[in-house]
Amino acid sequence: MTAPAPEWTRRAPVDLPGPEGDNSIAREPLWYAYGAGDDGPEPPHWTWADTPPPDSHVPPDPPRPAGPGRVLPAGTTERLSALAYPRVPAPSGPAAPDALAHALTATFGPVRREPENPYNEHRPYASPRCLFPVHAFVGDGDGSAWRLLEPTRHALTGPDTGAPPTRIALTGRYTAIPVAYQWFRGSLVSIEIGMVLRALSLGLELFGVPATLTPPAGGGAGPLRELGLERTWEWSLPWLVDVAGPGPGPVAGAGRDAPVPDGDPSLTDVVRVNREQTYPAGAAPLTTAVPAGLSDSPVVPDWAELLWRRHSGRMPRALHGMDSAPRPAPVPARHLAAALAWLGVPPPHPVLAAAFDAVTVTAVVQHVEGYAAGVHRFEKGAAHLRKADPTAPAGLEANYGYGLSPVNGCGIAKAPLTVFFSIRPRELFARFGPTGWGAAQAACGWAVHGLCLAAAAAGLFARPVRAFKEIPTKEVIGLAEDETIVLSAVVGVPRETGGDQLDLRT
Repeated sequence: MTAPAPEWTRRAPVDLPGPEGDNSIAREPLWYAYGAGDDGPEPPHWTWADTPPPDSHVPPDPPRPAGPGRVLPAGTTERLSALAYPRVPAPSGPAAPDALAHALTATFGPVRREPENPYNEHRPYASPRCLFPVHAFVGDGDGSAWRLLEPTRHALTGPDTGAPPTRIALTGRYTAIPVAYQWFRGSLVSIEIGMVLRALSLGLELFGVPATLTPPAGGGAGPLRELGLERTWEWSLPWLVDVAGPGPGPVAGAGRDAPVPDGDPSLTDVVRVNREQTYPAGAAPLTTAVPAGLSDSPVVPDWAELLWRRHSGRMPRALHGMDSAPRPAPVPARHLAAALAWLGVPPPHPVLAAAFDAVTVTAVVQHVEGYAAGVHRFEKGAAHLRKADPTAPAGLEANYGYGLSPVNGCGIAKAPLTVFFSIRPRELFARFGPTGWGAAQAACGWAVHGLCLAAAAAGLFARPVRAFKEIPTKEVIGLAEDETIVLSAVVGVPRETGGDQLDLRT
């Protein structure tokens, strides 16, 4: 007699409509509870709390007062312009003394401002509403003296010991995101951690700086207090990148978080979930952010141009959203092959890589040479047709939360590629425990940033989104009822807007 399948392999008859119907953001805490074993999760008590509208959000002040600091050296763009895309310099001995500073600018430095765009500034990686909640702190020597990287000032603010920087701590500030996002603020920070990890890994690779990555050890708020952050409840536990061999290891996790102030009840849950993320493995080397064997780009000659061209879709006259060319020419098959290659580069830490193996990648494809219009599954560097359906792109647009309107553009129905990353929460928890939730989100962020760079190299835009109505979207792309969508990205052919682009690079 065949033994029954493990619990997490069975499709459970779950129906998680959420308190606002089919709102994917409101469903997130329900999916987390379901993954942890609750077959009938109820909306959290804070679900109906009054919150200010997102557009009223005022970003918090920098975590440290602006003051004297070490200015990052200029010339990063010139050096990137000398590196032909898609080639990556081979390691050639010790990195130059200023290599890390240039890698930080290449990762975090603003690249342009678009006066017509309601969301500014623009950096080499995408961020929700250009809020950039993930901050970098740079440590000298043994990492005991930390300085804040302020990208807009191109400076490191804080005590300067004169010792060369050797450590980078990446931590997300939940309060940088509007309170109306409630529990979803934790997911946005985890996703952006993955995007920043790939952007930083690429910057370090281009400037020849080897590094290792240490994930959070879970537990208390000690690592955040070491960074000089006393309001620890605002921040996620840091990821550490050491650039001079393995560092002294994560600091002790001792110390409790101060209670979250009144008026933001969902943030207590956000912090609790983050502190439950305990990664079992220690430091691991950063390997590569770039797939091997990429073809030359028809529009991007060098890495500086690639980072300049990355964008999430533009609209004219300060309108919101994204638009696609009304009659796009067929997209060459080589562009989809390059996207698959970028998606196939595993995240650099074994826990992230294992979590990404548990992620299903599904795409709606149209107007791509050699590929049938319809739903495809991306596996092992190839696209496999699951269902021929020329109506699928229109079905996606009909279930997108920000449809075409007098003030919003929406090019999903015309987009040649819309990619979805999904998980089975019960399976993820069975394999990784609570850590799987954040690890999968970070791994999807890593993958989506690669997709964004692939799109830029093809002259396309790529917009990471989470605004699809989950239940009908799952029906369009054929996901099981016990799967949830972690992240998606719309890849489109940009329409010329005629707007100015102000070059902010150094």
